[in-house]
Amino acid sequence: MTALALAGCMRRSGPVASVPPPPRDLDAMAYGGPPAPAPAPAPVVAAGSGGALAALRAGFSSRRVVAAAPAVYAAPMPMPVPVAYDAAYKLDAGDRLRIVIYGQEGLTNTYSIDAGGSITLPLIGSVPARGRTPAGLAAEITARLRNGYIREPSVAVEIEAYRPFFILGEVAAPGQYPYVPNMSVESAVAIAGGFSPRARRDRVTLTHTDAGGSVRAVVPLGTPINPGDTVLVGERWF
Repeated sequence: MTALALAGCMRRSGPVASVPPPPRDLDAMAYGGPPAPAPAPAPVVAAGSGGALAALRAGFSSRRVVAAAPAVYAAPMPMPVPVAYDAAYKLDAGDRLRIVIYGQEGLTNTYSIDAGGSITLPLIGSVPARGRTPAGLAAEITARLRNGYIREPSVAVEIEAYRPFFILGEVAAPGQYPYVPNMSVESAVAIAGGFSPRARRDRVTLTHTDAGGSVRAVVPLGTPINPGDTVLVGERWF
């Protein structure tokens, strides 16, 4: 029995599994400080708590949510403003008009004022237009149509194209050109190709003709011109 007891005391113990110490960081290795803390273990999803779906939810909830920057939109481009035509403009030969008679397709058309200053419409014939405003001409046409032709006519007169202007003298291409609203003497010279080498460039002679007659004046380049005006560019003497 004594021999058996001694044999049991001398029995070797089995191998014991040990966990290696956590790695020491550089500061701990250099200065002998405490080892760096071990990284936190990854979360374990317990059985029965949602499985893969719960793990995905946990992953998304742990992410930082960054608010999107507000979108910046460019301001819309302003629409071009239509040219405002002068309601007091006096019609004359060469103007082309768009006359609309509502409900009367056969009478609605484009008409040009002839050299005598009149337009000719179906049913009512020749109507004087020279010296009238577009609204005045519309009133005259309405009165004539109401006199035995249409019970309650509604007429509108619009300027489709102005009569041309003329530029003469020391420019590259003198002649007749279509009038554009808000023109000046300077823009008329530009349309005619600019000054010739001998042109006087500080002032021109402008002739304006209306129902009251013709008016001629020496004006600077910034002077506005009207349909039917004549611009004369003179020659310099030095």
